[in-house]
Amino acid sequence: MDSVSPVLTGLPEASASSQVLGLVSGIVHIVAWVITYWWVVALATAVLGMAGEALVRHLARKASAERMALELVPSRHFDPGLEEIFRRGVQLARASTSMPWWAPRRAKAVQIRLRADGSSPLRYRVEGPAGGERLLSITPFGPAVTVKQGHPLVDRAREHVVRAEFILRGRPTAPLREVPLDPDPLQPLIDAVSDLQAELGDLAEIRLDIQRAPKWSLRARRLQLMTDARRAERREAQRAARWVRRDAGGVEDSLAWQLQELVVGRQGGGGRRLVMPPVPRRVDPTEALGKLAEDDHLVRVQLLVMCASNTEGRAEARLAQLQAALDVFGAGSRWAMGGWRVGPWRFGADRWPSRRGFERRWDLGHCQPPRANWVRLEELTGLLKPPTVHCRLPLLAGDLPTFEFANPQLLLQGIYHGPDGRQRPVATYAKETLFEVGVGKAGGGKTERALAQAIGWAHAGGGLMFVDPHRDSWPRALPFLAHEHLMKRIALVDLNAHGPTAQLSSWNPIGMHQGQVAHEVVEASADAFASVLAWDDATAPRALTILAASLAVLVAVNESACQAGRPADQATVFHLRALLTDAGFRTAALKAVEERLDTETLSWWRAVFPTLPPDAYAVVLNPLARLAANPVTRAFLGQPAGAYNIRAAMDSRMIVWVCPGGNGPTDRLVTALLARDLLRAVRSRRDTPEAQRVPFRPYFDELITLTGAAPETIAAMFEDFRKYKVHVHGMTQLLARLPIPVRLSLVQNASTLASTAGSQSAISPITAEWGDRPSPDVVAALDRFEHYMSLTVAGRRVGPVRITGPHLDDIFADYARPQRAGATERAALAAAGAAPLDQLTDQAENQLAQVSDFLAQHTPAAKPAARLQKKRKYK
Repeated sequence: MDSVSPVLTGLPEASASSQVLGLVSGIVHIVAWVITYWWVVALATAVLGMAGEALVRHLARKASAERMALELVPSRHFDPGLEEIFRRGVQLARASTSMPWWAPRRAKAVQIRLRADGSSPLRYRVEGPAGGERLLSITPFGPAVTVKQGHPLVDRAREHVVRAEFILRGRPTAPLREVPLDPDPLQPLIDAVSDLQAELGDLAEIRLDIQRAPKWSLRARRLQLMTDARRAERREAQRAARWVRRDAGGVEDSLAWQLQELVVGRQGGGGRRLVMPPVPRRVDPTEALGKLAEDDHLVRVQLLVMCASNTEGRAEARLAQLQAALDVFGAGSRWAMGGWRVGPWRFGADRWPSRRGFERRWDLGHCQPPRANWVRLEELTGLLKPPTVHCRLPLLAGDLPTFEFANPQLLLQGIYHGPDGRQRPVATYAKETLFEVGVGKAGGGKTERALAQAIGWAHAGGGLMFVDPHRDSWPRALPFLAHEHLMKRIALVDLNAHGPTAQLSSWNPIGMHQGQVAHEVVEASADAFASVLAWDDATAPRALTILAASLAVLVAVNESACQAGRPADQATVFHLRALLTDAGFRTAALKAVEERLDTETLSWWRAVFPTLPPDAYAVVLNPLARLAANPVTRAFLGQPAGAYNIRAAMDSRMIVWVCPGGNGPTDRLVTALLARDLLRAVRSRRDTPEAQRVPFRPYFDELITLTGAAPETIAAMFEDFRKYKVHVHGMTQLLARLPIPVRLSLVQNASTLASTAGSQSAISPITAEWGDRPSPDVVAALDRFEHYMSLTVAGRRVGPVRITGPHLDDIFADYARPQRAGATERAALAAAGAAPLDQLTDQAENQLAQVSDFLAQHTPAAKPAARLQKKRKYK
């Protein structure tokens, strides 16, 4: 038994050894087979990898089909704080995970699209998972940003396209530069696309994909960085040790060291000193990991750029501009274009093998960033929001249309100088330009701009009225209006005429031969006198009553004459004196129109007028005496059936030039009569359906002069005319000198607000409307013909933007016909019914006899007793 047991106990050992040998042999055979048939293993691995990639791509494509798009449109005063922007970044990061559980990582991303295609300076869109739409629709920016549903963008094919992917270069743990919010961090990108020309097919787009950092990837990245940091520290310690040993050896071998040893007489102990090499410094994780040390608000990003154009070279140049713009964000880390360069060729996203992957990510919105693209949300502050109030946006054709000659839908505004130096005439839409105000010093270009706009409007078939007290505008505009198709539409009413050969138009403010309404004519004339003379019910009630009652009688006389077919026998405002002071004329007039006067007015003449003292009429007759003393105003206002008819002019698209003659007391009274008649004529358009009202544009040069004559009338124009498709354009040197009602109406209702150079005190009311951007000192330093203006286009305000006022000799050079100016002026005077001044003066002096003869022929012989008794009883 004892001799057998050792043999039996050795059996398990032999069996174990054989098993180990068998395992080793199997492994050797497997390795040999793999080495022999390596291609099978490689093929199987490739097949499995391709199958896995195909499955991932299929799932990612399926997940990407359920995406939403939002477009963010900032207001003019959008000025977010850092906290608001940071909260928006947190929203974007959270929304990137709003995907089904089976969605691959590459599909879990939110994309910010910055696009310039000519429709706007920079469109800001957010695209991402459909599940994140509710989260992203409510922004921390509040009402300052409007969130709209984004429609799919379909681009037509361009002939030249360049692509680029930007990766983070530099120290992988260093942050990007902290860019301030003022000026806007997006400003370099907007400047890079500011000269984009949509007509050439130019397109530029930047897509920033944001993806929450996967934990395993972050750990792997941190491990790699810590390993690299330790390795670098060890290399530094080894290098330092070598230098220490070298320095120690050099010291001991030096002559000074040897002499020191002999002097000291050190015995024994030969050999060198023991040198302690430096120990590798402990790596601080915070210092080594930098921005990757903390998990909070850490994301991965992918930055793709594409530029396209139909013109060779423009896409490449645009990409270079965007690359330079992204350099603004560089510090310890920076955005650099991926790929490599070999001589003149660059291999990147535009070439094989990267192009196909770029296009797949571009089309599907997949995010597969390089491993270096780790950033914190704070680093993306400039890209997480739309352009702010601190961003200077260029004006594109979509923002401000390009002016087209003879286009009735456009109204010339000036010349815009683009960022690339190109100039284009810009315009606003005529139907949206309701009122305009131009402010600035004399000679700054206000009138020149208004003339250019008026001439362009006239050549487009529009009607207008240009009121210039100084007449300088007429000879300036005349050569550009001297066209055959315009001659029959131009009328000149010039009260600056003097001399025996002077030609003058005529107007009867109380005439009834043009179909006016009697009470409207009385009201317009009475209000004009009251406005100039500062009459109201508190200060001059008796003067107002006398004037209104007298005008009612004369208007009734004129109405009777027109119905009798004798408009040449109408009375004028100068016959107020005869009505008030000549008992025979007054009696004849009252008898002739007794049936036409209302009972109250007739009772006043019967009962109240006889009780008035003679000096009560002086306050009414004095202004009429001043009008009659001036031969021009007497001839102009003293004709029974004047040719001036502003209602007919606006309905027939006439071009009416009115030069009142100055700003003295008499001139102000004439201007007030004209302004009040314009107000009456415009309001009378209520008898015409809105769709049939022809647009008409009055231009008022020197508003200070005009409003001095009729402040309430001018204010009412800016308040009421829009309803009747009459749009006022006013110019003044000082807004502060205008009456308060006029100034408030101007600023409140102005579709276009423009200012040339001037004193800061004069300009500050305008810049205050713009929020002092630009400031008064900037506007005050403008050159001649330069303007800052805010305009209305497509229902929104554009500007203030700097625009050069158009100069007639430049923009309308091809329209100048100086050789036909004389013929055009004669035609304009003829259209206004002008006649020699002497002839009109004689007729005005003889008109009282004409009216008296008419009254004598149309005065009833007797009055029914019953009617007289009834009126006395009513009294």
